[in-house]
Formats: sequence, C-alpha cells, structure tokens
Amino acid sequence: MQTTRRVLFLSAATAPAFLFGCAAPGSETSPASAKRQFMARFVEFINTADPRLATELVSPDAVFHVPGRAEPVHGPQGYLEIIGMMRGGFPDIRWTLEETVVEGDVIAARFTMRGTHRGAFFGVPPTGKTIAVQALNFYRLSAGKISSEVGQPDLLGLMQQIGALPRS
Repeated sequence: MQTTRRVLFLSAATAPAFLFGCAAPGSETSPASAKRQFMARFVEFINTADPRLATELVSPDAVFHVPGRAEPVHGPQGYLEIIGMMRGGFPDIRWTLEETVVEGDVIAARFTMRGTHRGAFFGVPPTGKTIAVQALNFYRLSAGKISSEVGQPDLLGLMQQIGALPRS
C-alpha cells in the first residue's frame, strides 16, 4: 500500500487561524479590523453630523471630555454639540483619520482637522484663514458603541493658525 503525503504551507498571515482557530492579523474578521471599520464609520459621522449615525455609534450613556469645558457632555446629543461647536467656527471642517491603535476595547486615533475659519471660535472673530491641525483621541467601546472619549486637539496650533496667538 502506498501512502500519500500532503504538504500544507502556512504563511505568517494564515498560520494563527489554522493553528489556533483565531482570525489572522488584518483579516476582515479580527477584532482590531472590526474596530478600524467602526472608526471609518465614525469618521463618516463626524464629517456629516448625521444624527442617525450618532445614535448608531454613540452610547446614550457616553461621556465626552471636551477641552475648554468644565463639565463633560453626554450621549449622541453631546457629541453633536461638540461637532456643532467646531462647525460654528469652521463650517467646512473635515476630519481625516491618520492612524489608529487598538488595544482591547480602547482605540487611540490620530486625526487631522482641516477647515476655514468663517465663524467665531473661542471668542475669535472669523479670519478666513485655513487650518490643518492634529488631534489625538482615546475612545472606549462598550456593546459596540463609544462609551467615552478623551480628546486632545492641538488648540495652540489652531489658535496660532487663525492668528489669535503668535507663532513662536
């Protein structure tokens, strides 16, 4: 009787799934990939301020710590307030997600915000100047929705770019 041997070649991408029964890094079913897809949807939300997306992505109990405010804002309506504050000063503002780091239920995200200063912002009258500033935010997810955010936009750079503070 002749024995047939079969050889199975595994790549670094497919070995974890085959050997351990888990998704390969970067595959569409990995938890990190799902969170990156969630963030793509979130960017759609912040760029459109769509209340339906707010309800879909933000927990009603979510807490958002906003620079310049003593108290956090809450839930989908609170996040829409944050977007409204930014759009009040920069009606054409757009966020671009530059980078994400995922660890468990926490997502660190680096954004670039771009827009034109056409409305009052932090007491500064419109200048017509454009901005391009970075923001670094940490999101915590619970039950598939954002439950908290702590963000740190580069407000110094923003205020310098609109002429409210001198550049050093």
